Amino acid sequence: MESTAKLLTWAEIDLGAIAHNLRALKTRVGQGVKTMAVVKANAYGHGALPVAKTALAAGADWLAVNRVNEGIALREAGISARILVLGYCPPAQAEMVVAHRLTPAVTSMETAHALAQAAAGGEPFPVHIKIDSGMGRLGLLPEEAVAFVRAVRKLSPLRVEGIFSHFAVADEADQTFTRRQHRVFVDVVQAIERDSGEIPIKHLANSAASMAFPPAYFSMVRLGIALYGLRPSAEIDWAVDLHPAMALKTRIGRVRTLPAGASVGYGRTFIAPAPTPIALAAVGYGDGYPRLCSNRGEMLVHGKRAPIAGRVSMDQTSLDVSGIENVREGDEVVVFGRQGDTEISADEVAAWAETINYEIVTAILPRVPRVYFGNPSK
Repeated sequence: MESTAKLLTWAEIDLGAIAHNLRALKTRVGQGVKTMAVVKANAYGHGALPVAKTALAAGADWLAVNRVNEGIALREAGISARILVLGYCPPAQAEMVVAHRLTPAVTSMETAHALAQAAAGGEPFPVHIKIDSGMGRLGLLPEEAVAFVRAVRKLSPLRVEGIFSHFAVADEADQTFTRRQHRVFVDVVQAIERDSGEIPIKHLANSAASMAFPPAYFSMVRLGIALYGLRPSAEIDWAVDLHPAMALKTRIGRVRTLPAGASVGYGRTFIAPAPTPIALAAVGYGDGYPRLCSNRGEMLVHGKRAPIAGRVSMDQTSLDVSGIENVREGDEVVVFGRQGDTEISADEVAAWAETINYEIVTAILPRVPRVYFGNPSK
């Protein structure tokens, strides 16, 4: 790992953990099922290019992004693997999609016509069709699918290579609605294939379904949050050894003891009940740390938990370091991650912030340098 001695606030990304998680999940779904590494939103805050390279080296078959510009950035960085654009592809971006050999999710005839025009005269151009099986967002309604696929197949040189949908509650213990979505997807696919022929690639399972709902594996599974070593929820049986890949760290900028009755931070929401040592950690919501952690979260100093005192501000957060000896300016603070034998997880931060672990890691902003380490080959 490169030196962090000159850094004030940084995120450490363990590429070895990414590789381990990918391999563990591939083992879980078994041979014959391809894996798609989802690297949208800067790989959930971990860094799209390093994660993409690591996942592919560890055996991922495809990559997935949400927006066309994310896929273009990977192509321009030298990534040649198949890349699916999961989100809406505006007709105006069709030429860019074709030029950069991205695979779009097609959900409108306007986009399909634009893609056919952009790819005219070339080799068959693969597209994937998205079905709304119950998420209620992007995708064709089941009753629209047969006619839509029939129409797309008439647009040369488009080739309907894949079909997919997305689960809404696969991370919940009650699988009633998940089974319903699965049934809808199967019925739609069968109806399409009876009408106009086979679709080679079918994919439905996200991270949660990859763990808890094997009937959804089909041709390929899409690995998002689990790739980064985090659980989609605590409700499902997580029978895979996953390693969290990100830790967020900072340093103490000042330590001083405030007298009883002194206040800390905006709004004076913390009043020292007695003389209290306060350490100033150089991290705040300007780095992506949630303001909702004010007066309820903790960080690690010298391997011990230090409660947040007062409001999280844009650039700094005050910690009550009572009972932690020899705290000095420049000492390392672990915002989430491990320090010694103690750990604060992204899930724990999410609970303080009344959100989910996805948001905690994805929200870490670009001004926070990413420092990469770990051996992806192990």
